[in-house]
Amino acid sequence: MSELDDMLDAAGMLGEDGTPVDPSTFRSGFVTLVGRPNAGKSTLINAIMGRKVAITSDTPQTTRHRFRAVYDRDDMQMILVDTPGLHKPQDELNAALDASALKALADVDVVAMLIDCTQPVGRGDEWVAEQIRDLPSAKICVISKADIGSQDEVDAQMERAKQLADWDAMVVVSAKEGFNVDGFIEAVYDLLPCGPRWFPEGTGVDISDEVLVAEFVREKVIEHTHDEIPHAVGVVTEEIDYDEERDFRSIRAIIYVERESQAGVIVGKGGSMIKQIGTEARVDLERFFGGRIHLDLSVKVKKNWRRDAAQIQRFGYGEGL
Repeated sequence: MSELDDMLDAAGMLGEDGTPVDPSTFRSGFVTLVGRPNAGKSTLINAIMGRKVAITSDTPQTTRHRFRAVYDRDDMQMILVDTPGLHKPQDELNAALDASALKALADVDVVAMLIDCTQPVGRGDEWVAEQIRDLPSAKICVISKADIGSQDEVDAQMERAKQLADWDAMVVVSAKEGFNVDGFIEAVYDLLPCGPRWFPEGTGVDISDEVLVAEFVREKVIEHTHDEIPHAVGVVTEEIDYDEERDFRSIRAIIYVERESQAGVIVGKGGSMIKQIGTEARVDLERFFGGRIHLDLSVKVKKNWRRDAAQIQRFGYGEGL
């Protein structure tokens, strides 16, 4: 490899076949997804990446971390920034999540605002639009969940969304069904500036293993406890011991709740619930890491942790504090 090739490789400007990428056509940049809670941001990121990298559920405010997923192809690198849903905060945790989401709007190339086509555009959407209206970034409006909305609902949302901001593009998608996800990617490509690969190819997700494990466990808690517990749950990964020779990870994590009764629900009769949570989380983690995993879960009570800024930061939810 020549000195020039070394420089191009370091800048991420060599293709998979080792030939130089034309810098006048290669585009790259940061794309922040925003919207009200449960608008479908994480589901869209998973669809773009072609695998599960972000947790999802029907429970609003599932996403608590601001993290980046790196999408690569020969002519572009798109760094997707997932954010918590924006809403009126009810406690210290929600205030931190809002601040984290708003901080992710700084210095990005494209802002994509998702609007659920099955929910009337209301004050919450108007408030989110106000936060992005005067940003210098390019703006895309994404009408999401087209698979469960009628054509009349989609058309009505498109018309209402046009009044929220001056959009550079509008796209209708169903991330769950894979409908028009490529259309969203092309809309982003058209708006990204020319630039280098900011991350090495194959980066995938720019998030620590500890946070990823905690999130996958929390997702299973949310799925199995429905409206009883989800917002009171925080998960901390205490230890990840990796045996490279066997490609085996031994993981220990703690599920925190605010009341003893909530701990009882998660543990379940004879430990049945926590066993199921652990089994399902382990399956997802093995699929993500590509190796075998032993997952040890326990439950502890930390009263009113959502009102404690120090505890919120310990859980890693305080990027905005």
